[in-house]
Amino acid sequence: MVANKPKQQQKKIPHETIENVFLFIPNIIGYCRVILTIASLYYMPSKPWTSMILYIFSCLLDAIDGNAARYFNQCSKFGAVLDMVTDRSTTTCLLCFLSSAYKSWAIVFQLLISLDLSSHYMHMYSSLTAGSTSHKKISKSSNPILRAYYSNNNVLFSFCAFNELFFVALYLLSFEKSSVESLGDLSLIHILALISFPICAGKQIINIIQLVGASQNLARVDIEDRRNQ
Repeated sequence: MVANKPKQQQKKIPHETIENVFLFIPNIIGYCRVILTIASLYYMPSKPWTSMILYIFSCLLDAIDGNAARYFNQCSKFGAVLDMVTDRSTTTCLLCFLSSAYKSWAIVFQLLISLDLSSHYMHMYSSLTAGSTSHKKISKSSNPILRAYYSNNNVLFSFCAFNELFFVALYLLSFEKSSVESLGDLSLIHILALISFPICAGKQIINIIQLVGASQNLARVDIEDRRNQ
């Protein structure tokens, strides 16, 4: 009779080799984004093209860190929050500059900052309150527009990219001295602004939907908590 082979015991990871979440590859990419953003802010008042190259590079890395997290199996709650905080801070800094460059439109940019921060914070908080592991996991009962926005990475990337592209175009246009009087005078930057504006506007509508949905979800949780008291 052939003796049964002993089952292989699962190797335990020694306490000394516990992973350092702060040194995960996607989080290191996140730190690089922060450095690029700070460098972009340094050049923003005087060197528009240098500033925007750094800014766009930082935004492009946003599309890489998520893929890196999944590829290296290094998804983390810290990384998810770092990613969102970096996104919100980067856009806010650019909108602050635009509010000073286009003073008559300052209130619009201030409202956009408030909408962006409040909608994403309330959405993340309501998701965590509901027990979700990620703010990108949308339930089937949620708004179909919001569900389509978060469930498809291509849709999510396109809206975020064109949203940033519109603000970048406005920033570069603020350095142009000549005014545009006819369609024949349109520069490439003007064309990019015109193309990206509708998608940017759509992104703001999604932010409003996100804010309203998160508020309703939190209100439902409050009602359930009061009933259980």
